[in-house]
Amino acid sequence: MEILPAGILDLNSLRKLERACFDKDAWSLFDLIAVLSWGDVIRLKAVDNGNMIGFVAGDTRPSQGAAWIATIAVDPRFQRRGVGRALLLACEARVNSPNMKLTVRPSNHGAIAMYEKEGYRTVDIWKKYYNDGEDGLVMEKSL
Repeated sequence: MEILPAGILDLNSLRKLERACFDKDAWSLFDLIAVLSWGDVIRLKAVDNGNMIGFVAGDTRPSQGAAWIATIAVDPRFQRRGVGRALLLACEARVNSPNMKLTVRPSNHGAIAMYEKEGYRTVDIWKKYYNDGEDGLVMEKSL
């Protein structure tokens, strides 16, 4: 597996990955084009045998004193193999911010456990954040 920069040519692969990982929360085509083309977004993909198996986007927000993981996804066939952790750490290494934040479903126990092992702590709960009404846990880490 390699972690490489992602760009607009990865649009179709990212669209498939989003649908496989997030179902009803998958980003729209417009959102995917935006995340792959906006200048200040850190975009990284995990590639195995030429195929995208994971993706992370980091949004730097200097006015907030934090960067945000806008999305992180790992193909379900490759989960629990360290791909998500590798993407997370690679994104953290590229942001110029004292803090990193992200939002995760409380029902996503595997992701929460990984984030906690990497030093993230829950700092807020956004009520009914997701499309189906599930809350979103806001987690933060000092970098």
